[in-house]
Amino acid sequence: MSGIDQLQGEMVEVNISGRNNVRGILIENGMDILVIFDGEIYFYIPLIHVQNVKMSPLEDNEEKIELDEDLPSFINHETISYRKMLTNAKGRFVEVFVTGNKTIHGYITSILNDYLVFYSPVYKTMFISLSHIKWVTPYISTLTPFTLSNEKLPLQPSNISVSRNFEEQLKKQQGKLVVFDMGEDSEKIGLLKNVDNNIIEMANANGKMIFWKLSHLKTIHLP
Repeated sequence: MSGIDQLQGEMVEVNISGRNNVRGILIENGMDILVIFDGEIYFYIPLIHVQNVKMSPLEDNEEKIELDEDLPSFINHETISYRKMLTNAKGRFVEVFVTGNKTIHGYITSILNDYLVFYSPVYKTMFISLSHIKWVTPYISTLTPFTLSNEKLPLQPSNISVSRNFEEQLKKQQGKLVVFDMGEDSEKIGLLKNVDNNIIEMANANGKMIFWKLSHLKTIHLP
């Protein structure tokens, strides 16, 4: 074994861009994803956001983490990859970490070339860039986000027309009020005027025109 493979089954600490470290047992190491189990949940972490991985031996007062086969996961007998993980997660309740200190709760409805469609009981239909997802973790099968009933959290939200790539999908939202990155910045809320060549033109609440680089935008939803 070589590279990160030699750490499988060991306690490790993973440093992820934009987030505190994740610590637990390295369960799987795919070509573009790591799977870490911290004793309670599984973290599926795209390698694009992993800055480093290192051994993290148990402290004197720590108990050894035991794998729980009853906990939900997306692991199967196939070689794991980022896209296969997302496919296995489709339609299941998950927590997704994308930006800031916020996580999004809900489920994946569609997976396209460079983004996915996500249904959240808080933000409703969202479009999330695949390149900005820091990690995905599955819900315990008996739980739903916020303990909502199926009537309030429909498994089949209204159909929407989707394009194959993120930029083309955003073009469909031109002329609408949009929120980027869950409104973490007030200048990411406004009227979407134009989308062209990876540049987003929008008007904020005061009518000021702002131009955003699409590759730096993580999520979009309609208020």
